[in-house]
Amino acid sequence: MGHSPPPAASPTPYRAGVTDRTSGAPQRPDAAFAGLPAAVAAALEGEAAARDADGAFPAASFQALQGAGLLTAPLPASLGGRDVGGEALLRLLRQIGRASLAVGRVYEGHVNALGLIQRYGTPAQLARAARDAHAGELFGVWNTEDGPGLRLVRAAEGLTLTGGKTFASGLGHVTRPLLPAEAEGGRVMVLLPTGREPGTPDHAFWQPLGMRATVSGRVDYTGAQVREEDLIGQPGDYYRQPEFGGGALRFLAVQLGGADAVVASARAVLRGLGRAGDDVQRLRFAEVAVRLEAAWQLTREAQRRMDALPDGADPAPLLAYVALARTATEDACLLAAEAAERAVGARGLLAPWPTERLLRDLRMYLRQPAPDAARLAVGAWLLDAPEDRNSPWEEG
Repeated sequence: MGHSPPPAASPTPYRAGVTDRTSGAPQRPDAAFAGLPAAVAAALEGEAAARDADGAFPAASFQALQGAGLLTAPLPASLGGRDVGGEALLRLLRQIGRASLAVGRVYEGHVNALGLIQRYGTPAQLARAARDAHAGELFGVWNTEDGPGLRLVRAAEGLTLTGGKTFASGLGHVTRPLLPAEAEGGRVMVLLPTGREPGTPDHAFWQPLGMRATVSGRVDYTGAQVREEDLIGQPGDYYRQPEFGGGALRFLAVQLGGADAVVASARAVLRGLGRAGDDVQRLRFAEVAVRLEAAWQLTREAQRRMDALPDGADPAPLLAYVALARTATEDACLLAAEAAERAVGARGLLAPWPTERLLRDLRMYLRQPAPDAARLAVGAWLLDAPEDRNSPWEEG
C-alpha cells in the first residue's frame, strides 16, 4: 500500500516556470482550525466495524468529512479551503487514523492528490479540482503497479494509456485518481476522472489481512484517452524531492493514530477485566507510551524541517530525518500491537472488543513500500556523519 519507491535515477531538476515548493503550498494553516470534530470522529468510529465486516466502502464517513469541510480543508482560502497544512494536517491525519485507519488511508491519498495539483498544476487545473472537491469528488494517488506498469503513449490520434494500477485504494469511489505514468520525457501525472477507463475494475485482487474498507483493487487503463488538460505538471515532478520522500510523514501520522486506537482498545479490555492496575501491564505500556511519543515528536520535527527548507537546498539531510521518523514509527506501532496482543490475551481478541480488528488494520497499513531502505538510510546517515558534528541530526 502507499507510494512505490522512486527510480534510482535522480528526478528532473527544477525548471523555470514550474511552481516551486513553497509558493505552491501554504505554510501556515488556518489558526482557527480545530482538527477533527468529535461528531465526525464518532461517525468514523461507528462505521468502521460494519465496513470491516462487509468489506464495503465507508461512504457515510466521507459524507461526514465532506459535511465538516475536511475534503477541501487543505485548499487555499482563495478557493474556499482553509490552508490546512504542516503540523495541523498531521494532527488531523492522526485523529482520523485513530477513528478509522481505512478512512485515514483514503483521506491521505485525497490530500496528497490535491497537494500535487496545487504544487504543479496550472491555476485552471487547481480551480477545477477545488470545484470538484467542494462538490464531494474524492481524489487519490494511485502509483503502485505490477509488471511494466502504466505508460502514456503519444500517437497521431492523441494521448492514450496502456497498462494499469494495483493497490488502488478506494477503487470505484475515488472519482479523481491521479495516475503517475511513464512517458517519453519521464514520469508524468495524469488526472483521469473515473468513467474514462475502458476496463472493468478488479476487486477480486483485494483479500487482505486488514484495511478491507479501503476496497483497493486493480484497474486496467489500456486504451484510455487522455487530454492535454489532464496532465499535471511536467515530467519528473511526481518524484521531486523533498516532497516525494517527505510525503511519508502523512502516512506516519495516520499510522500513529491507528496505534492510538489499538492502545485505547487494549486499555478498555484491561479495565473491563480489572487488570489495568497490574504492574506488569503498566511496565509494558510505559515502553509503548515512550516509543509512540518519540515517533510523534520525530514526525513533527521532520515536518517542521520540511516546511523550513529553503528552495534549492540539499534535501538529503531532511530525507534522512524523515527516514528516522519512519523507522521510529514502524517500531513504535509494532510494539504497541505486540503489547496489546500480550496484554489482552485471547479473551480480548474476541467480540465485542474491537482490538482484533484494529490490530489487523494497523499491521496491514504498516506494510508501506521499502521499509528496509528507510532503515538503511538512517544507519548510513549516522555512520557517514562528519566528525565535527555533535549529532548527525543537527541542522545546518
